[in-house]
Amino acid sequence: MTKRLGPFLITVRRALSFVWQSSPRLAVASIIVRVLQGLLPLVVLYLTKLLIDAVTEGLKTPADEPSVTPILTILAGLAGIAGISAMLGVAAGLISKIQAQVVTDHMYALLQAKSVEVDLEYYENAQYQDTLHHAQQEAPYRPTEILNALLQLGQNTISLLSMGAILWWLHWGIIPVLVATAAPYSLVRLQQSNLLYAWKRERIPLERKAWYVNTLLTQATAAKEIRLFDLGPRLQAWFQDARSVLRQERISLERRWAIKGLVTQLIGVAGVFGICSFVAVRTFYGLLTVGDLVICFQAVQRASGFLEGFGQSVANLYESNLFLTTLGEFLGIPSRLSTPANPKSFPRSITQGVVFDHVSFQYPHEERVAIREFTFSIKPGEHVAFVGANGAGKTTLVKLLCRLYDPSEGRILIDGTDVRDYPITEVRGAVSGIYQDFVKFQLSARENIALGVRAHDVEHATVAQAANQAGIHEVIERLPEGYETLLGKLFDGGHELSIGEWQKVALARALLRDSQILVLDEPTSAMDAKAEAELFERFHELARGRMAILISHRLSTVKMADRIFVVDQGQIVEQGTHDTLMRQQGLYASLFLTQAQHYQ
Repeated sequence: MTKRLGPFLITVRRALSFVWQSSPRLAVASIIVRVLQGLLPLVVLYLTKLLIDAVTEGLKTPADEPSVTPILTILAGLAGIAGISAMLGVAAGLISKIQAQVVTDHMYALLQAKSVEVDLEYYENAQYQDTLHHAQQEAPYRPTEILNALLQLGQNTISLLSMGAILWWLHWGIIPVLVATAAPYSLVRLQQSNLLYAWKRERIPLERKAWYVNTLLTQATAAKEIRLFDLGPRLQAWFQDARSVLRQERISLERRWAIKGLVTQLIGVAGVFGICSFVAVRTFYGLLTVGDLVICFQAVQRASGFLEGFGQSVANLYESNLFLTTLGEFLGIPSRLSTPANPKSFPRSITQGVVFDHVSFQYPHEERVAIREFTFSIKPGEHVAFVGANGAGKTTLVKLLCRLYDPSEGRILIDGTDVRDYPITEVRGAVSGIYQDFVKFQLSARENIALGVRAHDVEHATVAQAANQAGIHEVIERLPEGYETLLGKLFDGGHELSIGEWQKVALARALLRDSQILVLDEPTSAMDAKAEAELFERFHELARGRMAILISHRLSTVKMADRIFVVDQGQIVEQGTHDTLMRQQGLYASLFLTQAQHYQ
């Protein structure tokens, strides 16, 4: 029991800290309101007893002597308490709704911050995706539920103590009977929470599959293929199959809980009416007054309700605690990228260059080695190209250079220092580039390009200069609102670009960043031949003063590079200038001549 209680309390404390961090004032207001609400039932019962006793005494008094003043005074008090109760109810509801919104936003901020922080490898891990999905579903509202459950627990406790004092005064045996008949309900609710949590954890992969298929059916990503290959019915069937399993299992659980819940509630009802019968008999024999009878009836019924609410609050607290452990797992995901204890300052200007020293890398959960024994150097201002078939390992070296991963073996040096000895943010800040799977941000053209730098306000002239270098300035100028035109069709008023134009926007974003290393990963894959030629004619100008790494499987795009590295099956098999490699008549020359035939 102690072993379970420790983690339980830790999770509750963490949830309360989330609530407190989001808004301390709302947390304090919630506590005050709930305490007052907990005390009001005692005041109401006491005034009710006084009212009945006053009426009873008035009936016994001769007709010419009675006074209604005491009765009216008590009624005024009850009316005032009712008004206060109504105001507290409204206040509690308003505070709860505001708090739910504030805490939800706070939790989304935590989830997003952690999602950005975790290593890239986690996004290629199915178990991580399950944890992330579960955390996204449960974490935003569970802290608020834990707070509400605790507050309701406190309110019910206060009310129970006050009702218990009255019932103890009437007869001590009433309390254990009430507790005994209410206990089964609480036990069933706790069991229900355990089963629900276990079921949801087990079914996360299936739920994610249903969510994924729904995304395919409703988002633009797969819209063309779905219509072209008539995939709608098939995907809908997959979705319905997954949802059918989830629905039937959940309904089965709910049926069992409903039956058990009914049985436990009937036990509670029997206990309440048994006590009421006992009190009625005692009143009949004159052991209690009519006022005592009324207050006892009300106290028993309210205490029964408070006990049920107490059990509900405990179960909700326990359930939310179980689900919030997933958030703890998510927030506790460690980084596999080492952080230097005494980081060195990244050079403002790289003077010696970049060196890959016998670097090998194997992706987690994969048997194949992506790159093996990569050894090469890039001098400041030098432009190099890596060519080879898709999957040869070209893009992997850029991920390593950006410290999205660390090498399995070997070292990557910048100015003679291992990149692991620099702060990660400074290493990544030194690299800019565009990948083949670049993001089409559904933002304005200006914002799309300005995302290349950390500053929130970027001068228009600076953005336009980067767009001009990338060859997209004139296209943007012709848009309905120029640089303020929304790109993409996700939001109303958006303007769609061609894939080549989108790629130029991404290139402008990369050029805007004042980085020392420029990476172009298949930068012209979506451009026509003319646009490709124009871009590479200006390639050296665009990358002047920077080290540039060009990754391509189309060899016609890399002829002007200072050096070309040929990658095959994860290894560098040839290197040199275009002319040197052609004279060697090796793999590069063979690939180049094969590709050239398609342009003749």
